[in-house]
Amino acid sequence: MPDNAGFAGLRVAAFESRRSSEMAAMIERFGGVASVSPSMREVPIAENREAIDFAHRVITGQIDVFILMTGVGVRHLLAEVERHVDRQRFLEAISDIVTIVRGPKPTAVLKELGLKPTHRVPEPNTWREVLSTIDREGIHVAQQNVGLQEYGLPNASLVAGLEARGARVHTVRVYKWDLPVDVAPLEANVRAIAAGEIDVAMFTSAHQVVNLLRVADRLELGAALRDGLAAVMIASIGPTTSEALREFGLHVDLEPEHPKMGQLVAAAARGAAELARQKNQPRIVPADVAADIDASALAGPWDEGPFMKACRRQPSDRTPIWLMRQAGRYMSEYRAVRDKVSFLELCKNPELSAEVMVTAVDKLGVDAAIIFSDLLPILEPMGLELEFTPGDGPVIHNPLRESADVERFRELDSVEPLDFVMQTVKHTRAGIASSIPVIGFSGAPFTLASYAIEGGGSRNYAHTKMLMYRDAGAWHAIMGRLARAVARYLAGQIAAGAQAVQLFDSWAGCLGVEDYRRYAFPYTKAIIDALPPGVPVINFATGNPALLPLLAQAGGDVIGVDWRIELDEAWRLVGSDKGVQGNLDPTVLLSGREASRRRAHDVLKRAAGRPGHIFNLGHGVLPQTPVENVQYLVEVVREANA
Repeated sequence: MPDNAGFAGLRVAAFESRRSSEMAAMIERFGGVASVSPSMREVPIAENREAIDFAHRVITGQIDVFILMTGVGVRHLLAEVERHVDRQRFLEAISDIVTIVRGPKPTAVLKELGLKPTHRVPEPNTWREVLSTIDREGIHVAQQNVGLQEYGLPNASLVAGLEARGARVHTVRVYKWDLPVDVAPLEANVRAIAAGEIDVAMFTSAHQVVNLLRVADRLELGAALRDGLAAVMIASIGPTTSEALREFGLHVDLEPEHPKMGQLVAAAARGAAELARQKNQPRIVPADVAADIDASALAGPWDEGPFMKACRRQPSDRTPIWLMRQAGRYMSEYRAVRDKVSFLELCKNPELSAEVMVTAVDKLGVDAAIIFSDLLPILEPMGLELEFTPGDGPVIHNPLRESADVERFRELDSVEPLDFVMQTVKHTRAGIASSIPVIGFSGAPFTLASYAIEGGGSRNYAHTKMLMYRDAGAWHAIMGRLARAVARYLAGQIAAGAQAVQLFDSWAGCLGVEDYRRYAFPYTKAIIDALPPGVPVINFATGNPALLPLLAQAGGDVIGVDWRIELDEAWRLVGSDKGVQGNLDPTVLLSGREASRRRAHDVLKRAAGRPGHIFNLGHGVLPQTPVENVQYLVEVVREANA
């Protein structure tokens, strides 16, 4: 029997229609208060000439491959066509062609009819698995007539994938989705979510999302419903449903390992226990961290520039561009300064730090200036001994390796020991044109914790993960102190004159999705929630594109994207309610002008001119990059806009 402590009395909304009673019973078995409202019904298409014509094509040998997407769709198709064509002849014709079934339900229906599918699509049974099955099994679809039994709504992505493989696609819709006959339970759930009376929402079909929003709009509760959903844990049965949720700008907190209703409820119950634990804990970051910031002083001429407009997803006459590590060793002016001082000395000298960044902005013609500093000086006033060694980079001589070490890791109660960074913000703001915004930044808690625990760079983060897995108390103590420190640090930079801030989670890519959710996500979210509204936050992590939906859920106006995923796919994952920054591979700038132009145009093409794109690299400019290549990239982006 499941552990009844799972939901622990949390209120759980679900929208299952066919198995609504079973869903309610499972929620209650896991200790939840169930509120299940059927959200849709299948309505056969009346006088479906399309289905009848399709049946004639099958019988006369004009269909070579038949893709069956749902069991109920197969039943509806047969019920519709058997009134117009011979049933047995139709079934025999299907048995003579290649059939591809999307999952166990259409397989079961075919078995009832005495038919065996040629190919079965593996879990999670999405349209992507349909295409990968065709590729993996070598199913010949080029120049073939492929029948596609659709369900509810047309699947443009599957059709496009088939056509890209040379298929002539013949779609046949046999039913459509409509609202249930009795919409009162669904309306009640809409009102409950909008009123903040629901803790967990579970979706088992993509179209449930459509109908939920449809009813909310009809009740004039669309905005309230979205606000309510932003505050609940959303569980999705699988990738197709998750994709629909994200397309509507809704976050997804979890998917079960297998797209089964029972596994969805069990996974949600496990996740809900963590949700309840977090709700019952005191705030990670105090609510008054940014209380002293004068919001009226944040406005200025920079607000009308393309960077700030992109942060707000407002239309602009061109795509803004700035580059991570745009002041660095690839510039002769920077190297001349470094010949005189060490790296840490440079970081602690506001005048020189501002000088190298102002020089870079002037030389490149970029649309924003990020302050020159480093991720790690914040660790010094917290009790860690930091040194930058030639060739080895940063070294922490007293890393946090054991639980007992946490006691000497001090709380950063004031940013006064980091005043040199605040002065760098002020000098940078004074040194550049008022139309160009200044970006402050910090490392995110996970990356800072990894440096603090490893004592420097790492390939496998063994010490970090050992402490993380072995001693939850020590881990959460370290991360909590870092979250509070970073929030104060960024608030101090904003008060000093930064118009936007960026969080760098440079090492988060070593985590899987669930580990990020458990061990890093709450702390990044706490920082962003504590910062003053109206100041754009760029949330950037590298190394694992699977983390992008969670980055979006953690917060930030703009999600930074590295080069390991195409920009349009990344934007789909984070949702249309966020801007995106990126994502040219920095090594492209080592490859000459033609490669830089081609790849930059590809990034811009994938952004498709949508408001909210900030052009950047997927990480920092590499030291060996010719400066003229960087200048050329800026020219290319500006010319493309023109």
